[in-house]
This record gives sequence, C-alpha cells and structure tokens, in this order.
Amino acid sequence: MSMRLRIAHHTGYRYGGPVTSSYNEVRVTPMTTPEQTALRTRLEVRPAPWQHVYHDYWGSQVTVFEVHEAHSELAVTATSTVEVDRPGAPPPGGSWEQLRDPAVVDEVVELLAPSARTTPPPELAERVRSLAGAGASPDDLAAEICRVLHAEVRYVPGATGVHSRAADAWGERAGVCQDFAHLALGALRLAGIPARYVSGYLHPDPSAVVGATVTGESHAWVEWWAGEWFGWDPTNDVAPGDRHVIVARGREYADVPPLKGVYAGSASSQMVVKVDITRLA
Repeated sequence: MSMRLRIAHHTGYRYGGPVTSSYNEVRVTPMTTPEQTALRTRLEVRPAPWQHVYHDYWGSQVTVFEVHEAHSELAVTATSTVEVDRPGAPPPGGSWEQLRDPAVVDEVVELLAPSARTTPPPELAERVRSLAGAGASPDDLAAEICRVLHAEVRYVPGATGVHSRAADAWGERAGVCQDFAHLALGALRLAGIPARYVSGYLHPDPSAVVGATVTGESHAWVEWWAGEWFGWDPTNDVAPGDRHVIVARGREYADVPPLKGVYAGSASSQMVVKVDITRLA
C-alpha cells in the first residue's frame, strides 16, 4: 500500500551576534527512485541568497547558497510532497563468489573501505568474524549483523552527537539512528559486504490518519549489495517501508548532512531543526 507524505523540514542557525556572510549547502530534497517519487519540492532560505543546484557523486541533490548581508539567523525550509510505494521484496540472494569478483570489488571499493567513523571496535569485529565463519549467505549474514546491533544497542536520543564514532556507540551500548547505521556499515564492510549510508525521513506512526500532521524524524539506515541493493533499518530491525523517505546516500553521515557551512562573524551558533510530516493519502 503506497503512502503520500508532505514533509516540511525546518533547519538553520541562530548566531550569537551579527554574521556578515555565510556559505552553505543543504541535502534536504527527497530523491525520485523506482520506489518513491518526489511530486513537488520547494526550498526557501532567509535571508534570500544566491543559489545553485547540482547532484553530488552519490546522486544526492545539493543546493549551495551564499548570503552576503548581515544576519543573526539563517532559516531554511524544505517542503516536499512524496509518493512512496515499497511493496517489499526478498533480499537479492547474491553469492560470496559474486561479491569477491574483482570487477565488483573495483566498482564498489569505496563502499567496502573502513573509516574512523565506521570501523567496528575489536569486540564487535570479533563477533562479526565469528558470524561470518558460520557459513551464512551474504544476505543472511547481513541480516544477522543488523539483528545483533538492534538487540544489543539501545536507541537513546541525545546519547551521541553527529561527530560520534560507531565505536563510541558500541562502548555505551546506546546511540541514535546514525550510530546504528555506522555500526552496521562497519560490520558489513568488515565481512566483505558493500554497504552505503542512507539518510531521509521516517513517519513515526504507521497508523496515522490522512490529514494529521505529526512531528517527524530525520532518519538513517543502510543498504547492502549482494547482486542488487537491499535496504535495512537497523534501528528498528525492519526493511524500509512506505514510511521511509530517501533523501541522500553516501559512505557515511559526513557525505549526507542536511545542512553544513561556514560563516564570518559571531563566534557562536546554534542549529535549529524541526520536521513536520503530514500523511496525504
């Protein structure tokens, strides 16, 4: 059953004093894919800036803008209407021989490489090696890794920040969706399974009535490759459904932040974020 959603993503900065100029980029426009269609998108920025739109290396839409007038607040509102229809499909069923093909490895090498943010700590790495040694297929091993993370790491809002590493969340056994995604990425890549980070939105209420507006969530999950790309939400231990809206993909969070930039002026700033989601159909 498909779902039509209207998403209003409000973000920006409040500065501690006047800012003379700022240079920013945002990734807040939902993708159009075989399973979702961005029917309408609009981006408003105050103060009104110079803007340019392009698609980055990973296919995400990026809007860059510059503000060259004094301001104490930067406000960005992205409004989108998206039709999502993810009927649910079984994992692709690829083999280890397929994943180890040199041509495949060469094509996805960036999605097999570890990083400081995703590298699993020794304890988790040993668990992954033990699971891999049991002889499971790539899809079964990937699903089991995600089940382990869901079972052993608690979802605790505010437990970590955007610069936290997977190892930090595993050490605390607590984190947010970004941490679950980073933990899964590091573990999957260690096992030899290409994996990428997905950022977007999640409607929090599966029984939401048409017309009701709720406080939504920016969300993160992963996709692994075993012949085809297959998505999994390790925070909730489910395959993404009609309530998941894809905005951007990359190697990790650093490739997909909704808003980032630099500015000249005040020494302090505070980010503001609010997401409203309305089910339209």
